[in-house]
Amino acid sequence: MGYLVAVGVVAVGTLFALAPPRRPRLLARVGFRVGLVFNELPVLVGLWLLAATALAVGEGDVESAGGWVVVEVAVVAALGLVVVDHRARVTRPVVERALAEGLGVGWRSEIDPEIAAGLGQRPSAARIALWPFPWFPRPRTVERIANVSYGDAGRRNLLDVYRHRSHPREAPVLIYFHGGGFSGGRKEREARPLIHRLARQGWLCISANYRLRPAATFPDHLIDAKRVIAWVRDHGGEYGADPDLVFVAGSSAGGDLAALAALTPNDPAFQPDFESANTSVTAAICLYGYFGSYYGLGAESSPGAHVRADAPPLFAAQGDRDTYSPRFVAIARGFIDELRDVSSNPVIYAELPGGQHAFDLFHSIRFEAVVDGIESFAAWVRSRRATSRP
Repeated sequence: MGYLVAVGVVAVGTLFALAPPRRPRLLARVGFRVGLVFNELPVLVGLWLLAATALAVGEGDVESAGGWVVVEVAVVAALGLVVVDHRARVTRPVVERALAEGLGVGWRSEIDPEIAAGLGQRPSAARIALWPFPWFPRPRTVERIANVSYGDAGRRNLLDVYRHRSHPREAPVLIYFHGGGFSGGRKEREARPLIHRLARQGWLCISANYRLRPAATFPDHLIDAKRVIAWVRDHGGEYGADPDLVFVAGSSAGGDLAALAALTPNDPAFQPDFESANTSVTAAICLYGYFGSYYGLGAESSPGAHVRADAPPLFAAQGDRDTYSPRFVAIARGFIDELRDVSSNPVIYAELPGGQHAFDLFHSIRFEAVVDGIESFAAWVRSRRATSRP
């Protein structure tokens, strides 16, 4: 029975990873949560299935006809995991192609050699396969300064600072906003592999809470995001920040915030009581972002209503099997097309084969390829900024 349960769990999880249900909504949400783990960790799940099968065979639990049927189901599930793993490995060429389309074929030669020398500090293949969990342990070279206040809204206006223990100066800044549909989430969760990677390379990384529904509504979340940017300009130097190199990023609802913040620099309508603060950013990074209107408020609450010719460079990655909301991918494509038609700066869009919502939770094959792409995109942007400075 133990082997039967183990194989059943793997079979169902693999099915949800391969073909996530979209309807009814309750089944879609269950399928998303179950399938996400299998979609991002197929190697670890496969090793667990292999160990369970070896144990069952060793104890003679598969000698009956029923036992062999379970083994056959395990083999089919294992083949499904191979397909899931293949989809994840295709991410790297997809991201590379997106970068070449957005930055030009020879974009790598435009990266400053000194910046390029620090790239590629990804975890080992063994770490990705056997311990893909980014929350523990944090890299030894990275320190976290927790719960720094940037506003008056209590714990919803707190941020964490991640930096290298050597305390570098003139560090580029990444500001990250969590997801959660503007109704939940917290600053300690998504995109840790990205934050840890950049902090190890000498970046100053900030992960911030912001006010949530129903106590807050639009544009309260965006106002908080801009307060974080203003805080970096006012206080980031105390932690080693370069105030001229500020990247803004986010996942899901946080991706929407990142895009809105990037497209509305210094807009007094979204900066009450701090209208004079500089809230412009160097570039934006949006992971499985929602770019539609805010809970029926109309198009003016969406990033598409604020596209502009001088928009900063933007990198967006979206899973092509995102079932958290059936409209996420279509809305993302529409927003990217609108921005590309108007912006004079590069707009990179990578649609990830087999990618689900929340693909940034683990040190997975898929997300490490995306992090490599973000790292390269940021290096290109920094190099171009360096050559344009007097």
